[in-house]
Formats: sequence, C-alpha cells, structure tokens
Amino acid sequence: MSTISTRRPGDGRAGAGRTGPGRARTGAGRPTVGRSGRRPAAPRNSLTHPPRTGAVLVTPAILFVAVFVLAPLVFALYISFTNWPLIGPYRFIGLQNYLTLFQDPVFVHAIGYTLLYTAIVTVPILALGYFLAVLVRARRRGSTFLRTVFFLPYVVGLTTLSFMLVLEAQPGSGAVNMVLRWLGITDGSTAWLVNGPLATVLICVLVVWAVSGLTMVLLMSAMQGIPDEVYESAQLEGASWWQTERMITFPMIRSTVALSVIISVIGSLLAFNQFYILTQGGPGTETTTIVNAIYNRGFVNLQLGAATAESIALVVVIAAVTVFQFWALREKD
Repeated sequence: MSTISTRRPGDGRAGAGRTGPGRARTGAGRPTVGRSGRRPAAPRNSLTHPPRTGAVLVTPAILFVAVFVLAPLVFALYISFTNWPLIGPYRFIGLQNYLTLFQDPVFVHAIGYTLLYTAIVTVPILALGYFLAVLVRARRRGSTFLRTVFFLPYVVGLTTLSFMLVLEAQPGSGAVNMVLRWLGITDGSTAWLVNGPLATVLICVLVVWAVSGLTMVLLMSAMQGIPDEVYESAQLEGASWWQTERMITFPMIRSTVALSVIISVIGSLLAFNQFYILTQGGPGTETTTIVNAIYNRGFVNLQLGAATAESIALVVVIAAVTVFQFWALREKD
C-alpha cells in the first residue's frame, strides 16, 4: 500500500541549484530561517535611528536657544512696555517708550552718526578685502604668509586694537603723530581723540584695516572655488584681467559678496567697543553711536525700559536691512 508523503515542496534534499521557499538559505546578504520558522530581525542600519534618538540629540540645543535666546527676548519685549528703572519699582506704560523714541535728541543724533559711519566704512572694507583676496588667492610662494599677515588684525580684535590706538594716538608721543610728522603732514601734536571729525577718521581707518581680513578670507574662498577652466577659456578668448574680474569672477562670487556686505553693515550698525574705548562718545555726544546711546540710557541714566525699546527697534531695523540686502544682492537666474 502506497503511503502519502506529507513533505512540502522544497523540503526535500536540495537538488542541484534548487532551493525551496522554506529552506534556510546561506550566502552573503541572504536571510536565514531558524528552526522555529521565524525570520530573525534584520540588522539595524548604523545610519538610521528611531525618531526618539533625534529628539534626544536636539533637545540640548533647543533648551539652550529657549533659555538663552527666546526667554531673554520675550522678557526684553516685556521690559520695553514698562518704565523699568533697573533699581526700584516699575509700572506698565504700554507703547510710550516706542512713541517717544525720536524725542530724545541724543538718540536721533546717534542714528545719523551711525548711518554716516556705516556708509564710510562699508565700501572701503569690501574694496580692500577684494583687492587682498585677488592678491593672495593664487597658490604661489609667500601667499600663505601674506594671508596670515592680512588676517592677523581681525584675529587680534577691535577691542585690543582700540586700546593700542589709545596709546599710539596721543599727541606728542604716539606713533600716529610721529609718522605724520616724519611725513611732514602734521606738527606731531594733533589731539585725535578729542576732536569729533578727526576721531571719526581715525576710527574708520582702524576698522577698515582690522575687518578687511575677514572679507579677504570670505572672498578668497569663493574665488578658489571657481574652476580653472573658466579662466583658461577667458584667456583663449583674449579677455583682459579687468574683463575677467568683471565678467567672470565677480558674478560667480556674488552671493559671497552679499554675505560680506551684510556682515560689514550689521557690524557697523552695532559698533560700540572702538567708540567706547577711544572716545566714549565724545567730545560731548559727537561720536555717539546707537549702541552707545542705548548703553548710556540704560546703565548711566537707569532708564532700562526706554533703552530696551531702542534695542528692539534696532533689531527690527537690522533685520529689515538684512532682508533688503539679500534681495538686492541675490543671484539672478
């Protein structure tokens, strides 16, 4: 009597080159089935993690921003609607601080002076930084040394350079007057820091010299990203150096130029250290910038509510200027 086999197809001995669906398969990358018939869990990809892992990783950054950025900003906004005196009781006064912003003659003068200072230094910083970037962008002998020398003032910082200039701008003994007297320009007794226009000129020269190194690094990095084949094609077409810079280099680094200008403008609108160290806003209020005026009103006159309103207004203006500059200097298709 014949017996009926209960063996499923493929459960028999493996034939040549034949594998059943229930049989364990071996080989690189082939899944295997255990005796229980369950497929083991796939190995976890090291590049993928559960969603909770990402949440855990970003939580410290979110907490940092919330505690040290968002919370102070909200608290500052609240203070701007009060007459907070820094010391003593205060009360809520609504929009009064904002409505009286331009009734303070010192703040109005500071706005005009800061805009003038920004207009003076922005173009020279970009022009000098572009020239230095062109000078050191090529990989030739000595270019690394020149990059270091040109970038060193920015590394030292405006605060340190300002303290140094306090000594070097002294009448009769400072290096500035000694050099100018040697050149026959002055008699060596010019009091630079007690004269508003002269102090402005001196500070602008200091800032242009100190900050151009950063612009140089940004533009040089963008220039080195331009393929050499583009310049070779321009040379074959007989383009001059000026035509190459105007028609090839500048358009291809337009976004970096925009970034450099925005950094320069924002830094100028927020100028404080060099003016506070060199002139403290004087003589009188002649060299008082916006941040100087805010500092004096908040921490000298103890009108912290009004000073905070001026600060928030400054932040809004800087944001608007930044958006406008990005729009004006955007890359056009």
